[in-house]
Order: sequence, then structure tokens, then C-alpha cells
Amino acid sequence: MLELALIFFFPFFVAYGAASDLFSMTIPNRITLALMVGFMVMALWINMDWETIAWHWAMFAIVLSITFTLFALGFIGGGDAKLAAGIALWMGWEHSLMYFLLAAFLGGILTIIIIKIRNVPMPDWVMRQQWAANIYRAERIPYGISMGAAAIMVYAQTIWMQYVFNPVM
Repeated sequence: MLELALIFFFPFFVAYGAASDLFSMTIPNRITLALMVGFMVMALWINMDWETIAWHWAMFAIVLSITFTLFALGFIGGGDAKLAAGIALWMGWEHSLMYFLLAAFLGGILTIIIIKIRNVPMPDWVMRQQWAANIYRAERIPYGISMGAAAIMVYAQTIWMQYVFNPVM
């Protein structure tokens, strides 16, 4: 049961955040809250020591302060800021750098693709899809998509998946 929870919980909420950003250009607070609560439940369930838990929360606090500064300066959205911190909480110090590098790379590719799409006239049937019209007309990029993809890719290397495949820790 624990192994299934570890396999599906984090990827589900990260994918939900990415899909929400794609379809509505927003990432609800409940996603980050679920990641925060889920982290504590899973950490206690696998008997993570309190020092490690504290270091994960320190990473969360650092990322949240940096991303909120970026939000205040208008560089990223508020949902992106909170989602990045929630993901960093799960990644910890060991995997956050790889996560952010991959998210930045995928975000760059996503930005190029969306800019190219925005330079091409869209057929009416595409523009009748509200989510497609939002992405086409918006000045923002739904970075939650690249953040979610990067998180799921890096998650396979984390302590969580190590526990699934080697539960004796």
C-alpha cells in the first residue's frame, strides 16, 4: 500500500498542477497544500528521520522565498512559485538542483514552442477551445507544464522511489 502511495501521490498532484496550468493558466493553492501534507505523511510513513525532514522543509522555505521574490518582480506567476516550492520539498537537497536545471531546460523548449505557435494564425475550431485560446492570446507561459514534467522525471531518482524498490532503509 505504501509503495503504491509513493508511486502515485507526488506524480498525480504534480501532473494535476501541470494540467491546471495548461487548461486554466492557474495552479490552485490546494495542489501545493496537498504536496506539503503528503510530504509529511509519507516522510513519517517511511520513518524519515527528523533532521532529514527539517532539511527538506529548509529547501522548501528557501525556494519559496526565492520564487516569491521572482513573483513580486513579475517574472513568474504565484502558482508557479508555490508549486516550485512544493516540488522542492519532495526533492530535498539531493535532487533540487537537477530538478530546477531540467525544469529550466524544458521551460525554455516550452517557451520556444508556444512563441512559434503564437506566430501562426490558428483555425477557428482551435480558437473555440477556451484553453487553447488562452495560451494563444496570453502573454504568459504556463511553466507548470515544464515544472511538472521535470519533477516526474527526477522523482524516479529520489529517496521515495529508492524506498519503493528497496524498502529496508
